[in-house]
Amino acid sequence: MKICVIGLGYIGLPTSLLLASAGHEVLGVDINRKIIEKLNRNELPFIEPGLEELFQKAKNHFHADSRLQSSDAYIIAVPTPVENGLKIADLAAVKNASHAILQVIQEGQIVILESTVPPGTSELLILPILQENGVKTIYFAHCPERAIPGKTLYEMVHNNRIIGGIDKESAEKVKDLYASFVQGDMFLTDVKTAEFVKLMENTFRDINIALANEFALLAEEANINVWEAIHLANKHPRVHILNPGPGVGGHCIAIDPMFLAEKSSTAKIIPLARQINSSMPIHVIKMIKRMIKGVKNPTITLLGLAYKGNVDDIRESPTFKIKRIAENEGISVKTYDPLIQDNLENAGTLEEATKDSDCLIVVTDHDVFKQIDPKKLSMRHKNLVDTRNILDHDLWKRNGYQVNVLGDGTN
Repeated sequence: MKICVIGLGYIGLPTSLLLASAGHEVLGVDINRKIIEKLNRNELPFIEPGLEELFQKAKNHFHADSRLQSSDAYIIAVPTPVENGLKIADLAAVKNASHAILQVIQEGQIVILESTVPPGTSELLILPILQENGVKTIYFAHCPERAIPGKTLYEMVHNNRIIGGIDKESAEKVKDLYASFVQGDMFLTDVKTAEFVKLMENTFRDINIALANEFALLAEEANINVWEAIHLANKHPRVHILNPGPGVGGHCIAIDPMFLAEKSSTAKIIPLARQINSSMPIHVIKMIKRMIKGVKNPTITLLGLAYKGNVDDIRESPTFKIKRIAENEGISVKTYDPLIQDNLENAGTLEEATKDSDCLIVVTDHDVFKQIDPKKLSMRHKNLVDTRNILDHDLWKRNGYQVNVLGDGTN
């Protein structure tokens, strides 16, 4: 088939390459000219395990451009952020993609929405746009992505998929297309249920992270080490508590729950979980301020710009909120993340980031941070806040550091 994928980000590009490697002729479209130029120079715009190898395998069937062409199928994989201040979905990119498809769509072609959207978006917003030019037969389905940075390719291939068709024939056609690379089971439903299911999945994660974060705060008050407590509680066969942290990032878990709650007058747990997770950077700031109390003109170093370990995705990362709050309180902030390129806020080396710093804060659980030798750092004051509990704290203490761990009330 000839397939057009609109949006060449963390979901759209891997999807394009998987389809191209399966033999389809794929046109990847993006409004960002830098992404198009990079891809057509055989360069990738971001890091993801296995993506380079897949790119080399698929490139003879893949081309990138800023303009759409009429195709057998169109896949919309554009961002759907939350509109600043309003806490409702910003669907501008989805609408723009739909209008672009409208200019080239013909009878009997397929449109697939992978972008995460509030329930009802497909029927109330996208389909009316696609039908404006009088095309009567359009096969449409919502097939929400299920993949996590760092394991994107494996999960796209092996995870089960939900396919929500506007009708049964649409769902079956999309299932046949995805069967060219998906090895997991595919479950067919209606389009609105598919929209709802995707939001349920990420909301489930957000609420459970909020529970872990609340346990961490309570453990600090009760002088208990929450990490040990979680380890022991998880010995119960029906208990699986997640790890706490400095806040929730990424384009999914930090965003999607609000798509469920934005039109509801009855949602209670979802907004509360969002409130807890959004407040964790403020708690981290309190931990930092206790460590640097009495220091004049303090400087701190945040380790990690990415929202999670071993990826280069900075979307919604709690690091930026911690940084902004600290700067607003007169604290100088340096950041360091060896996985992030071309970011003006990122120090060039660990040595530059930690020189004359008064407190080192682990925000992202990159494996590379576990290898840091505390003896080689030129800190002005030896303070460490580990929000991920990933370092060898005894080693740092032996090297003269005061250590504070999120959720450890025995510090």
